Amino acid sequence: MSRTSWLTSLGCGLLLTGFSGIALADGRVVDKVYHPYVQPYEQEFEYRYVYQKQNAHQNDNDMAQKLGYGRAIADRVALELYVMAERRTPQDYQITGYELELRWMLTEQGQYSADWGMLFELERENHLGNYEFTSGLLMEKEFGPTSLTLNALAVYEWGNTVENELEGEFRLQYRYRYLPQLQPAFEFYAGENYKGAGPSLMGVQKFEQMKMLKWELAVIFAIDASTVNNTLRFALEYEF
Repeated sequence: MSRTSWLTSLGCGLLLTGFSGIALADGRVVDKVYHPYVQPYEQEFEYRYVYQKQNAHQNDNDMAQKLGYGRAIADRVALELYVMAERRTPQDYQITGYELELRWMLTEQGQYSADWGMLFELERENHLGNYEFTSGLLMEKEFGPTSLTLNALAVYEWGNTVENELEGEFRLQYRYRYLPQLQPAFEFYAGENYKGAGPSLMGVQKFEQMKMLKWELAVIFAIDASTVNNTLRFALEYEF
């Protein structure tokens, strides 16, 4: 077996092991599907929006937003800080916490048959005194004009109102690179008490030098009936 095939097989095995070896997370699973790339000297502002709706469900009318600023701190490492806000009823919209995120590109793009990276996140919920640490493996592989992206994440929670526990999440995105500005995709998410899938659209508009605007829009439908019925996900990112 060649070195590239061995690395790809090992990475896929780690993704599957991470997904099946621990309990799946029961929090909000639908979020950004991370790509394993970091550009040297990149800076970015990012906005994310998630809305979940199901009548007679505890997360009815649940909305969450993130606003972040990030930059590369090394050729393959980027750091980003987010402010998070959430609303469960029309009256309780508030800033709920902060998140620090580190992305590490393990391999050069195109160096092997698949590209690899890692993600680390530390989140604090201010009003509850809870913490969440996430780490995981990111993979992307091209098949002609399409790209497959996988995220296998381990999540450890602790704090005043949650039990100390290790959980896991799995995210998948299969994207058709039709045009840079218009790329249809299919997304799948899994966590404890949640499995969902649905269509998405994304694109990137490049400007002068390193400046570009990226956008994503997805509608995710629950596969199992015990979860939030529909989730709308939107993200806007400006790199410079």
